[in-house]
Amino acid sequence: MLDGKYIWRMSKAGATLAAVLLCAGWLSAQTPNATNVPGAPSAAGAPVSEKAPAGKAAQENAPQQSARAVREVVDETGRTVRLAQPVERIVSLAPSLTETIYALGLQEHLVGDTDYCDYPAEAQKKTKVGGTINPSLEQVVALRPDVVLMTSINRFETVRALDDLNIPVYTTDPHNVQEILSSTIKLADVLGAAQNGVTLAGEMQQRLSELQQRVGELPAKRVLFVVWTEPLITIGKNTFIADALRKAGAVSIVDTTQDWPKVSLEEIVRLQPEFLVFTVQNDEKAPDLLALSALPGWRGLDAVRNHRFIVVSDAVNRPAPRIVSAIEDMARQLHPEAFTDSPSVAPPVNKDPLNKEKVEKPNAAPEKTPPAQSTSLVANDAAFCMRIEHLACNR
Repeated sequence: MLDGKYIWRMSKAGATLAAVLLCAGWLSAQTPNATNVPGAPSAAGAPVSEKAPAGKAAQENAPQQSARAVREVVDETGRTVRLAQPVERIVSLAPSLTETIYALGLQEHLVGDTDYCDYPAEAQKKTKVGGTINPSLEQVVALRPDVVLMTSINRFETVRALDDLNIPVYTTDPHNVQEILSSTIKLADVLGAAQNGVTLAGEMQQRLSELQQRVGELPAKRVLFVVWTEPLITIGKNTFIADALRKAGAVSIVDTTQDWPKVSLEEIVRLQPEFLVFTVQNDEKAPDLLALSALPGWRGLDAVRNHRFIVVSDAVNRPAPRIVSAIEDMARQLHPEAFTDSPSVAPPVNKDPLNKEKVEKPNAAPEKTPPAQSTSLVANDAAFCMRIEHLACNR
């Protein structure tokens, strides 16, 4: 028979054991499995290494994580181009393309451009890869571009060399103002900013449409677009500059399919343009028309004697969005009567001394004369080629 003291001792021991078991169960619940503890032995007895930090793991897995999709596009010369997506690093080999990149808001992706890329001013701070015609391939490669942007003025040898280096090249090739707008949309899509391109081109089209309402029904002014004065170089009718003149309510007196014809001054005197059109860069002075009027031959032009000339930004030389501002500026100077009210046409983006030029109203237009024919064009020479190369590089 169990006495009371024994029962009391057994009850106390049972309570103590229950408390120990309860604590052990609580501790077990709070402790991770052995296989999940850094340095703890695994089921096979080997220690489990510590979990790598996130940054280190990302580096180790970089080849898998950095694999990028590839998109095939066709550029404006018909070449199929394979581009890694998204396009993050761009090299531009033409001033017009650099301007377009900035207009699209993609300047942060522009890692390099040419010595001639001077607009906007920020573009001059980008890494330079040399000239438009002769870029340094070593510098281009060092920039690790996803795409190199070119125009038809760039040499095909450059395209081929970059192809050999597995660097994608996308080329634009607009020939008139409307194609500049469509080229802007295509380029924006290729670079991953399709909506920006549609918006920008829409704004450009709106401004051109408003300008057409003002000058579209007015008689076109007969002009000589002066590229260089000595030798005298002008533009052909199939260039985008000639189309820009037409949009501004003007027409070139030189009718030739050559893009940059050299013409005789005697032929220009015979044709008698109503206006002379000059372009100038931001850091250049306007041409000295008084000095020009003192030169033999030039005195024979009514436009020179009556000071009928206009000076516009060299934006008209570049197939980029700023060309619309240049067209508007030319229209204002050629047809001031169309802008006597409060114009809806926006002023040129590039505000410089060019726009301060005052244009006198022309005298009565001379009798209509036949356009210059290609037979009037003289042969090229070294100076001519050098000047054309400079003009091409500046596009």
